[in-house]
Amino acid sequence: MASSMASPPEIPMELHAMNRSKVLCALRHRLKSSSRPLHGFVILQGGEEQTRYCTDHVELFRQESYFAYLFGVAEPGFYGAIDIASGKSILFAPRLPDEYAVWLGEIKQLSYFKEKYMVSLVCYTDEIADVLRSHYGGPGKPSLFLLRGLNTDSNKFSKPAEFEGIEKFQIDLDSLHPILSECRVVKSDLELSLIQYVNDISSEAHVEVMRKSKPGMKEYQLESLFLHHTYMYGGCRHCSYTCICATGENSSILHYGHAAAPNDRTLNDGDIALLDMGAEYHFYGADITCSFPVNGKFTEDQRLIYNAVLDAHNAVISAMRPGVSWIDMHKLAEEVILKSLIKGGILLGDVEDMMDQRLGAIFMPHGLGHFLGIDTHDPGGYTEGMERPKVAGLSSLRTIRELQEGMVITVEPGCYFIDVLLVPAMKNLKTSGFFNQEEISRFRGFGGIRIESDVHVTANGAENLTKCPRETSEIEAVMAGCPWPLPKGPIDASDTELPKDSIGFH
Repeated sequence: MASSMASPPEIPMELHAMNRSKVLCALRHRLKSSSRPLHGFVILQGGEEQTRYCTDHVELFRQESYFAYLFGVAEPGFYGAIDIASGKSILFAPRLPDEYAVWLGEIKQLSYFKEKYMVSLVCYTDEIADVLRSHYGGPGKPSLFLLRGLNTDSNKFSKPAEFEGIEKFQIDLDSLHPILSECRVVKSDLELSLIQYVNDISSEAHVEVMRKSKPGMKEYQLESLFLHHTYMYGGCRHCSYTCICATGENSSILHYGHAAAPNDRTLNDGDIALLDMGAEYHFYGADITCSFPVNGKFTEDQRLIYNAVLDAHNAVISAMRPGVSWIDMHKLAEEVILKSLIKGGILLGDVEDMMDQRLGAIFMPHGLGHFLGIDTHDPGGYTEGMERPKVAGLSSLRTIRELQEGMVITVEPGCYFIDVLLVPAMKNLKTSGFFNQEEISRFRGFGGIRIESDVHVTANGAENLTKCPRETSEIEAVMAGCPWPLPKGPIDASDTELPKDSIGFH
């Protein structure tokens, strides 16, 4: 199936110039407010190529994210600096050996990188100390603002730049990271345009996978269809994260698809599929989850759980706007799902009592969503002084902030039947009475359902950037061969006789 898109968009380097200006303005403001001189340099070290263990097999390079945000450089081995006093940007390129041209292609002139990346100056990495000192116009030792800080999703620290001669400078390891992370939280129009593009091509690919899914296939074939479509038609060489192609009972494994669970199960008639996949284009990514029956028709039990999750997904997006607490959005999703399970006869009792006992965390143990941008889990979820909640479910939240205009955040409620959570809760004296034991036994081995969209917080509400079929009727129609988006008016999927492989986007 060909894509509806003409070609991947041009990459605007103005985006990174704007990012540098934004960070510089914020850093100058912080220095001024603490009566510090507006002199020195921001300096970041880009990523290095890595080989596979002790071999000479070079892994496909992807730039370090903070460096990508500021400079947009695709190549490894670079450094970048911003002169705080003048605002000028400097790239430092590795000085490549002559044999590079034999094995890896033309050795580019420094002027090539200056023009390509819209910077003021390009020098070599072995000149960093001399160039910075020669451009410094302030008194005393030049200050270097290096990137060091904790990523609250990974609990790992970013790596501050290192280079020969760095000991001759005054080092600040504290100021840059919180500023740079906070700048990444609010997206510019140019960033939003890239995120929208990668959502569009990822949404197309999800629909392509839906159309071609059928019992007897392997999960990895679904992954392959997605990767092919986003690369072939979208120019997306990288994926945002390891694809989760979970079917049947695997759909209750939240991070399925890793090396020990490698998307290798055979799809069975009657399975639900949970596919969490997103492409990446010029560092910016999508993160989309679609759930659907592999045979194209929802059972009543699948429809019940699916609509519980969809109602939560829609309720959250409708309630989102600047000033809204993300904790409240998570609780809203839990409440909607629990009410649906009560209505479906799976749970018994009062939803407020269930919320007090944190029953929602049994069915949705992960957080509602996370910031999205250059990283799938973009930084800034917890600022200085914020503490992660301690109670079940809320402790998994990747942010507890209030929403603000310009944020891009995923909305990904789910409902899963996970034995290691469900069985103890069904035996616990405080929670056992909530379960209709006879009804819920039907869902042991059901797996789970998640629906995930990437959402832009606007001035007055929220805009869903993801364009996948969501209603059960839409999914069944598309899987039966209807075009997507669906034509206006009622659709009877049973009347469609077009072969799945012949359907294109309209």
